[in-house]
Amino acid sequence: MSSIGIIGSEGRMGKALALAVEAAGLTLAGGIGRGGNPADIAARSDVLIDFSAPAALPANLDAAVQAGIPIVIGTTGISEADHAAIDTAARAIPVLQTGNTSLGVTLLAHLVREAASKLGVEWDIEIVEMHHRMKVDAPSGTAILLGEAAAEGRGIDLAPNSDRGRDGHTGIRKPGNIGFAALRGGTVAGEHSVILAGEEERITLSHLAENRMIFAHGAVKAAGWLIGKAPGRYTMPQVLGL
Repeated sequence: MSSIGIIGSEGRMGKALALAVEAAGLTLAGGIGRGGNPADIAARSDVLIDFSAPAALPANLDAAVQAGIPIVIGTTGISEADHAAIDTAARAIPVLQTGNTSLGVTLLAHLVREAASKLGVEWDIEIVEMHHRMKVDAPSGTAILLGEAAAEGRGIDLAPNSDRGRDGHTGIRKPGNIGFAALRGGTVAGEHSVILAGEEERITLSHLAENRMIFAHGAVKAAGWLIGKAPGRYTMPQVLGL
């Protein structure tokens, strides 16, 4: 039976992951919190799930590589340098990194990509997300994931074609850009809407997370799927066969 190690086990997601491992009938190898040594948990796991912090990512990747085991990375707010480190690790082990492990969000991103590819740039795309008051990064990793799906559907790069944090006299909307709005408050687990606004009609594709267990269940499913794969970078759509 596969054993799963959790990095970031003391956080809310870490506790949800422990419940999801149990619900899936898998073995929990244990977990580490802030200040823990990832090599300790990697040594007794078949796969790691990391929902810790960007600052811990290099050590977590190194532990997975040294142990020769896969790792699922759900940590958000990671940088280009972090992505480069993930690319390096993926030459030695299977790595699945995503801004959202929800199976529903994975399917939503697929629908957004398809919609953006079929509709022209005259359809404006806006992404609105809301999370609990304790979330520290914005836009959310999920919002960026959805923006990347829209950009991929249009065959463009997201970074130079996105609008964030509008304020003041901004001028008219730049055609073809993808807009983001981030809301924070209360205990919202996660709400995301992708609005495609055309002339006299509008399409809204939405996902509402009722609690963190949806992310935990998706991460555990991805972890089990990743075991035995060849080294490389993998995605949640591959887990669903999309």
